[in-house]
Amino acid sequence: MIGQNGFAVRLSGVSKRFGKRTAVSDLDLDIPRGIVCGLLGPNGSGKTTTIRMIMGILKPDEGTVALFGADPDVTRRTKVGYLPEERGVYKKMKCLEFVTFLGEIRGLARAEGKRRGKAWLERLGLGEWVDKKVEDLSKGMQQKVQFVGTVLHEPELLILDEPFSGLDPINQDVLEEIVRELRAKGTTVLFSTHLMDHAERLCERVCLISRARKVLDADLKELKASERKGMVAVEFRGSDGWLRGPEVKRVEAVNDGFHLVLEDGADHQAILRRGVEARAEILRFDLVEPRLHEIFVRHAGVESAGEDGLPSEAAGARA
Repeated sequence: MIGQNGFAVRLSGVSKRFGKRTAVSDLDLDIPRGIVCGLLGPNGSGKTTTIRMIMGILKPDEGTVALFGADPDVTRRTKVGYLPEERGVYKKMKCLEFVTFLGEIRGLARAEGKRRGKAWLERLGLGEWVDKKVEDLSKGMQQKVQFVGTVLHEPELLILDEPFSGLDPINQDVLEEIVRELRAKGTTVLFSTHLMDHAERLCERVCLISRARKVLDADLKELKASERKGMVAVEFRGSDGWLRGPEVKRVEAVNDGFHLVLEDGADHQAILRRGVEARAEILRFDLVEPRLHEIFVRHAGVESAGEDGLPSEAAGARA
């Protein structure tokens, strides 16, 4: 058992509504200290509203929110680095001046903030821009400056809301590298995204939400191991009639073989026995570890995993 102090964030029975629209419904979420946790789901599912309640920006209509074991008050929020989805910078300030200011309002001495700010801006390829106004930078560069301001005070908890949006692939890789480094130093990282590939590479734990409700909450390795039984990769020579049977929901042609999507609870060994009886020359027969996207679709449905047609949580409150 992990004690209360072992959690960076605990949500219990949390719900939030905007008028008649339910943005988050009866959400339980525990985030242990020192891990990377992904809050995942399509746009409009409730991610941003959840984060805003963790940060104390919004109050839940029901349930409780604990940040470092207590209410998310001003003192506890200074231990958090929060990069919101809606990017915001003071465009008339110079880059180094801006990040130093953000460090100061979180309790960092000005001289130390300036020193750290220079180092971070150099690392993110902005060394030549330290004395330029933020408004002179591209949107992607402004996002990197805001990220520097988020991590400058070395927060215990780093919350990143759709952090990869607007970044090119090279800078996405840089951000992933930084997240891994911070995790290695003991920082708890919570990030929301609808991009499952990033979560699959970074997360130790995932919470999948769809249409305001949690559909999965688990250790990622354990989740993928439990879901591995759902698909079999097959390569063979001979007739393919044995591939189809009561255990198989769908047959997909893949490169030189097939993926067999199994019915829930199906025995894949029965398929193998059928292939042997059919005298097929079986070259490969493996259970396939599913991608996180496939797991989400399996539990939340195809519609929930798509990007089109999902309503926003409320006016001015995107998920």
